[in-house]
Amino acid sequence: MIDLYMAGTSNGFRAAVALEECGLPYRLTKLDLMKGEHRKPQYLALNPAGLIPAIVDPDGPGGKPIVLSQSGAILLYCAGKAGRFIPVDPARRAAAMQWFMQAASDVAGAGTMIFWYGMAAPDKTPANAQWLEQRFVNTFKVVDHHLAERDYLADEISVADLLLYPNFATRKALLEKAGGLDHLYRWGAMMAARPGIDRAMRVLD
Repeated sequence: MIDLYMAGTSNGFRAAVALEECGLPYRLTKLDLMKGEHRKPQYLALNPAGLIPAIVDPDGPGGKPIVLSQSGAILLYCAGKAGRFIPVDPARRAAAMQWFMQAASDVAGAGTMIFWYGMAAPDKTPANAQWLEQRFVNTFKVVDHHLAERDYLADEISVADLLLYPNFATRKALLEKAGGLDHLYRWGAMMAARPGIDRAMRVLD
C-alpha cells in the first residue's frame, strides 16, 4: 500500500492521477497548506523542501521502501511500476517525454506563478496578474495547436497527458475566459471521462 501525501493543487492531483490510472493501491493523507502541515517535522522528514506531493512505497525497487517527491517523478515511477503509459514505439516515447517536460516546466511553471502571486506576492497589481494569466494561457495555446491533428499528445495516451490534465482542470475557468482552444477542450473531455481521472480529481471530496 503506497502512502500519498497531497493537497488540492494541480501538483497534488497529478500524483493522485498517477496512482489511480496505474491501478496502484494507496492510502491518502491530506495536508492543509494553509495550516502549514507541509512544514511540520513529520512531513519534512519525507520531503525536506516541504512541498507536496510525496509518496512512500514500502515495496519499491528491489523490494525496498522508497520515498519520492515531485509530481513528475511520482508519475514516471508509477507508470514504470505498472508498465503503462510509456509508449513502446521510440518516436512516440520521445514525443511523450517532450510533452511531459512541456507540462512539467512551461505549463506548471506558469500556473505556479499565478498561485504564488495570489498567495504571497507583496505588491499585487491588475496588470501583473493579467500578464501572468496570459502567459499561462499561451502555454495551452501551444498544446491546443498540437492537438489539432491528434487525440493525445503522443498519439496515444501517455504520461504526458496524465501530467498535463490537472493543470487544465484546476485552471479551466481561466482557459474558458480566454476563449478558443477547441482542440484542448476535446482532449480535456476525453481525459475527464476516464474513471481513474474522475476518481483522482475527486479524491479530496
